[in-house]
Amino acid sequence: MASLEDISRKRKAAHKKLLDLDSKVYRAFLDMERAAFADGALPKKTKELIAVGISVVIDCESCMQWHIEQARDAGAGEREVLEAVEVGMEMGGGPATVSARFALEAIEAAYS
Repeated sequence: MASLEDISRKRKAAHKKLLDLDSKVYRAFLDMERAAFADGALPKKTKELIAVGISVVIDCESCMQWHIEQARDAGAGEREVLEAVEVGMEMGGGPATVSARFALEAIEAAYS
């Protein structure tokens, strides 16, 4: 399991590199991300909590870290994030409980 700091550093470096390379596909992805997570019928906080659960199911550590932090920044409490992780565990079955171990570490880092 990579450290939270390594994951964050690598994500930021890739983000910068893709912007420096003027990746049109990456810029389109960022536009889609802004649209998807904007307040609408569902507030950003709810959308980020959904993304936390999905991240657990697909076992994406960088996604878990990012969306846990984004959920926190959107006003989600630690318990709300934990429950989103738990929904992901239920939807993903046994393998998602392994992913949840990382999510618990990311929650602790985000809320400490």
